[in-house]
Amino acid sequence: MAETICRALRDGSLAGEHAPALTIKDSIPSPFGFDAFTHFLCSLSSNICAAKSQSQGIVLIAFTKSPSFYFDLLNIRGIDASSSSKWLRILDCYSDPLGWKDGVSVSSSTGTLCENVRDLDGLFSSVVQLGKEIVGPSKARFSVAIDSVTVMLRHAALSCVSGIISNLRSHDYVSSVFWLIHSDLHEARTIAVLEYMSSMVASLEPMTVAAKEQQSDSESIFSLKQYSRKGKFHLRLKRRNGRVKVLSEEFHVAQAGINFFVNSLTNDIVSQSLLPKVQFNLQLSEKERSDRENVVLPFEHQEMGKTAEIYDGRRSLSNYATDLSTTSASISEKQHSEANIVGKGEIHYLRDSDDEETPDSDEDPDDDLDI
Repeated sequence: MAETICRALRDGSLAGEHAPALTIKDSIPSPFGFDAFTHFLCSLSSNICAAKSQSQGIVLIAFTKSPSFYFDLLNIRGIDASSSSKWLRILDCYSDPLGWKDGVSVSSSTGTLCENVRDLDGLFSSVVQLGKEIVGPSKARFSVAIDSVTVMLRHAALSCVSGIISNLRSHDYVSSVFWLIHSDLHEARTIAVLEYMSSMVASLEPMTVAAKEQQSDSESIFSLKQYSRKGKFHLRLKRRNGRVKVLSEEFHVAQAGINFFVNSLTNDIVSQSLLPKVQFNLQLSEKERSDRENVVLPFEHQEMGKTAEIYDGRRSLSNYATDLSTTSASISEKQHSEANIVGKGEIHYLRDSDDEETPDSDEDPDDDLDI
């Protein structure tokens, strides 16, 4: 299922459609959304370096980590960060988000500093400008990654944040957009708006759901060590035909990163929950299957007790025509003999009265009318 997300981000958007958008949701019981975010970020970076992606670069909007962290992450994951200047641009919203550090500048080798994250119009212009630096004068595309929409919502209203995401999705140069949000820190309305704007919604759920429900809220907040580093990863995928597909698999967070693996039992439960409940059986028993095979079809009892000869393409046309003429001749001879036994048929017509005109009269009964 995680591979489905990687392919969607890699393939990008079609002509005349918005770019695919991914929302990654986590919560305090399962705080591994950033691990999933970095997994998809590294997967897309690897495809870009191998020239297998529609986008030719990534513009990363960093709110929670410094640019140096992401360069180190790429090196750890086996991606050559030295060549990142060709395909990666980082908009640093982490070092000085409100412009309080006067005189401190960030080197262009590590990222481009954003000193006012509240100005989303300026932030959008910076993203587009950095993307054009990657693709150049060509009509190629680039992807946009936001490591925390939660931090964006601290400094701007929901309408402004949703507006910039919508503008990015509809931009001609953008191939795909994905972001991370902590769902339990926002109202349900905020999460619903972001999910509505997304073509894919991924949510992380802890494995110890039953154990958590027995704890109080205060215990569940401050006892993270009790939660396993394993969990369930759910994906709701909106298809182009309007249908929604729900997938589920398990994950395990290790020191090297997050690993996804499919649990057949989990997928069977999800599939069964999506099937409509009917009051009749759609399967055939052995007796019903045997009775169906023994049914005599109409063409099998025609031709006066003989099996009908149907041309199936495997015999020559000459043999088929000979057999057909022989059968027709025998049928015509039998019909002629039966006609001789019955005799020649005649039709007699009796008029109701003598005033009735002859049936074969050539006179027009309306000749006396003056029309």
